[in-house]
Parts: sequence; C-alpha cells; structure tokens
Amino acid sequence: MNDAVASAPSAKPSGSQAGALDRSIAVATRSLLARQHDDGHWLFELEADATIPAEYVLLRHYLGEPVDEALEAKIAVYLRRVQGAHGGWPLFADGDLDVSATVKAYFALKMIGDSVEADHMRRARKALHARGGAARSNVFTRIMLALFGFVPWRAVPVMPVEIMLLPKWFPFHLDKISYWSRTVIVPLLVLMAKKPVARNAKGVRIDELFLEPPQTLGPAPMAPQQRASWFWFFRGVDNALRALEPHFPTGMRRRAINRAVSWVTERLNGEDGLGAIFPAMANSVMMFDALGIPETDPQRAIARRSVEKLLVVQAREAYCQPCVSPIWDTSLVCHALLEAGAEDTAAAVRKGLDWLVPQQVLDVRGDWIERRPNARPGGWAFQYANPHYPDVDDTAVVAMAMDRLQRTCGRQDYREALARAQEWIVGMQSRNGGWGAFDADNEYYYLNNIPFADHGALLDPPTEDVSARCLSMLAQFGETAASNAMVAQAIDYLRRTQLADGSWYGRWGMNYIYGTWSVLSALNAAGVPADAPEMRKAVAWLAKIENADGGWGEDGSSYKLDYRGYEPAPSTASQTAWALLGLMAAGETDHPSVARGVDYLLATQGDDGFWNEPRYTATGFPRVFYLRYHGYSKFFPLWALARYRDLKRGNAQAVAWGM
Repeated sequence: MNDAVASAPSAKPSGSQAGALDRSIAVATRSLLARQHDDGHWLFELEADATIPAEYVLLRHYLGEPVDEALEAKIAVYLRRVQGAHGGWPLFADGDLDVSATVKAYFALKMIGDSVEADHMRRARKALHARGGAARSNVFTRIMLALFGFVPWRAVPVMPVEIMLLPKWFPFHLDKISYWSRTVIVPLLVLMAKKPVARNAKGVRIDELFLEPPQTLGPAPMAPQQRASWFWFFRGVDNALRALEPHFPTGMRRRAINRAVSWVTERLNGEDGLGAIFPAMANSVMMFDALGIPETDPQRAIARRSVEKLLVVQAREAYCQPCVSPIWDTSLVCHALLEAGAEDTAAAVRKGLDWLVPQQVLDVRGDWIERRPNARPGGWAFQYANPHYPDVDDTAVVAMAMDRLQRTCGRQDYREALARAQEWIVGMQSRNGGWGAFDADNEYYYLNNIPFADHGALLDPPTEDVSARCLSMLAQFGETAASNAMVAQAIDYLRRTQLADGSWYGRWGMNYIYGTWSVLSALNAAGVPADAPEMRKAVAWLAKIENADGGWGEDGSSYKLDYRGYEPAPSTASQTAWALLGLMAAGETDHPSVARGVDYLLATQGDDGFWNEPRYTATGFPRVFYLRYHGYSKFFPLWALARYRDLKRGNAQAVAWGM
C-alpha cells in the first residue's frame, strides 16, 4: 500500500459500517435527486484551467466589444485564486507552471486592469522568465500573440487555407485528424490567411513577458513528443510553404476561404456552437469578424451567443467552461441511482433516460462517415447538441443505463434506441479491435510531428477506456467472444494494451486508475474469469497504490512522456470510487483495500451528501488540457458505495452490469 501521501485526510471511525453505508447512500441519493432539472436531465459544472476564462476575456477585447467591468472583475478573482504557489498558472490543481497558461492568464489580468506591480503579477513574470519567457509558448498561444500583433507570423507554422481544397488521398487532410482539431483549425485557417489584428482598444501589451524583443521571435522548437526525422521533414515543408504562399493564385485562395466558411456554417450547431467546444466557437466568431461580417449577421450573432452560454457566473467570481456535459452527466447519474436502488429513484432515472431519448442522433451523417460510410447514425453527443460529432463513449454509457432500467423493470421502452446505438457502436470499431471517441481508425500518427501539432493531440486513435466501455455495452447486451468476433477482438485489444505493472491507460479520465477500472469492468462483463492473469495483475496494482488514508489518487503528471510507473498523489473521492469499482469487478469485494476505501469515502462525505474534490480527475488532452468535472465527486462515490453494500448483502447481479 502506498504510504507516501501524508497530506490527505485520514479516515476517521464511523461506527457500524453497515449503518454508515445506508446513511451515506441515502443522503447522497437525496442530494443527487435534488439536482435533477425539471425536464429530467442533470448538468454539473465542467472546469478547465485558466486558459479558457483568460481567452474569453481576450476574445472580447480582440473584438473591441464594450467592457463588462462587473464580469471581468469576477473572472479576475477566479484567475487570481487558481494561480499556483510557483507564481504561474498550472494545467491542473497543484500542477507545474505551464508557460502558455501563464502568458494568457497574465495577459487577461493586465487587460482587466491589474497593475503589473501587483504582487501576483510580479511573481508570474519572475516565474515565467525563469522558464524562458513567453517565447516558450505553444503554437496556439503564438497564434494569439500574432493576432494581437505582438509577434510576427513567421513565429507561427504555415497552415494555408488552401488545405480546404486538398484531395482526400493527400497525406494531410481534415478527414485524417480528430473532430476537435477540425473544428478548431478550419476557422483558424481563415484567420491565418487574413492575418487580422486585434482591436485591443486599451492598447495593452505584454512585452515584459519576453526575454528578447517579441518581434524577433522565430519558429517554435520541436516538441518533446515529436520525432526529429519527421519534425525536420515537416519544417522543410513549412519553409517551402512560407516561400510559396504569397504566390498562391487569388482565385484559389478565395475558393478555399469560401470552402472553409461553408464547412463552418454547416456545422455551426445553433447556440451550442461549432463543435460545442470553446476554442472552435471562439475561432468561428473571429473568422466571421475577419471576413467583415457584421455583428448583426444571424450566423455571427448565434456563434457569439454560443460562447456566452459557457459562462459560470457566481456571486464573487466567474469563469468560462470549455464545453458542457449534460449527456455524460445524466447518463452517469442514472447509473449511480440505479445502483443505489431506493424506491424514489426509479421514476427519476426514467425521467432522465426519457430526456436522453430524443437527444440520440439518428438523422445526421456526421464527419465519422468518412471512415464508416455504411454505418447508420445512432449515437449520442456529449453536449446538448453536437450532431456532427456523436461520442462513442457517451453512447455506450447511455445505452447501458437504458438497458439496465429495462431489465430491472421488465419493460422494453428503449428497444429501438438501443438497437440503433448498438448498430452504430459496432460500425465504429477500429481495425485493431478498439474504439476511438469520435472516429474510427484515426491513427495517422505522423501528423503529430507537423510543427503546428506541438500539443500532440491532433488525432483520435482507439484507447483502452473507450474500448472498454464499448465492450462493456456489447457484453451487457449478451454478446460473447464465442459468438461475436468483434467482442473477441475487443478483448484481445485490451489484453494487448495492459501495461507490465497490471494497469491500463486512461485517455479521458485521470489516468491509469480510470483506465484500469474501465477495463476490469469490461472484462468482467465479457466473462473473463476473476482468476485470469490480467485480472490478478490489475488487482495487485490497485492494491499496491492505495494511499495510507484508504483512498486512491493520481494527477496529470501521470501523462508525462517518461512515465515509469505510478507516482503518489492525494486521494480523491472519484478516483477512490473507480478503484473500488474495479476491484469489485475483479471479484475482490472482501479485499482489505476495498474495506479501507469504503471507510475513506464514508469518512470524507460532506454534510450535503457530496464529496469535496478540488483536484482534477479528468483529461481533455494529455499533457495539454485537463478537466474537473464537478459531478464526478457527486455520483461516482455513491455508485461505489451502493455496489459494495449490495455485494456484501449477497446481490451478485450488482457486479454483472457492464459498468
């Protein structure tokens, strides 16, 4: 057991565990039910790092919009609060300083009106200078600096808008990159072609963040994850494009811009925005602005409104979310409440699942059809609306909740929705047996070496956690390895991807604890016996990394390129719940680690029925962008405690579900 984390609270005595369990489950259930919206769905805040609220402030000043002093003051309070002890801004709680996040947060605070001589601003400058200054910013931050006129465009990789005209067979094509990359890049291509300059009515500059004159800044260096041979090849291509771009025919450029605008407007997605993610939504607004389209134009106006819908404004502070998560939140809450099983939960779950039914995408053949043209739509998105980009992970989780309620109540209310979901999930399996989140076979890894892709998140390849969820769904629906080759291939994929220490990687949750829970649940549902070697290795790993307080924890540093095994981190409620669910899926309900984990959750539950979890336990892009789902600490611990209660009372069915 890991005893290196001494700062987390110790589990305190709680009397009879059985009585404490019942009380804990009851109060958590009541609290979750109270958070249900009138129409049946649940929605919790989704928080990223300082970059999103900073970019929101800078977007308004880029556009020259009237200053909302009250809102900016609240955002400033938030930005100051999340500043790290090192003086800069991290990507997750207690994380290392991130240069790009620090540049943007500092710039936003200065734009809002914070004095450069204020203590927090001086500390930020000093910390940034010690790490090479703003010149060490990533490509997306360099583009922002170029749009504000601080650095020359030669500091940014060339991405000509003529990319929109490339044939599908070309080595770089929109179809070969991930959904989030497409939606962010396409409007950005127009901006990079037009090269507009921010209005910046206040004339705020941040030259003091550079160690050299910013106008002398050259191309960005090779990123740590990039291979030198590929990088220098693409750098040569970049240099050639830089020389040729001024000579591209005017007609071709106009045609490419029109193609980009048409692409964006087709996917504008109403007030839910392009791709339903902040960076793409903000870029679409700036694209319309760069093209001279007035604020009153319906398309530009609706794009701008989509950004405002991401704001979380509280009494004292405010921030901007990267997106919203109603489908994900609602489906996971339904699973937790089904696990809790109180008399008053069934109606709430049915109301939540009924809300989900019309959200299923049945009539839009999204971008995923480029790899799977014969598959019929049938998935759910992550947000309120995002029909071009349904999410395989969400679809599997929604479908399992619907199937579970049907089996519990003996009705077939969701039969048609489940059939379409299964058909789409089956159609989205990649050749290697796994599943990506939004696309199939999106494995053009060489593209992560282009200079533009220093973030290393250009692609959406199959991953262990998403693949586990799809296998779980198929197994819960009765598919077996003996009768279904796709199930057998998925099991083989998960066996191949287990690490030597027994864990599995977690792409969308942090990290190996999340991946290991996901895979153990899937293998159990698929009939892999608890004494199988892969199950035993995973159990040993989870038991080994348990903290001295009985909980489990892991942070964003686990995604580092030179990862050599688990490193201790403070316990969190959601990660403890994942570890417990994983151990129970492997048949270890009576394992001492499980008892300690349950005691940890019982001891750390708040009076409101929830758990306080300021740490980040989810992932947007490894090493680049992390997430704090405010709902995770509200429903995952309930889920784990209820399953433990039922298993201890002899309800074997409790662990037979896919999740």
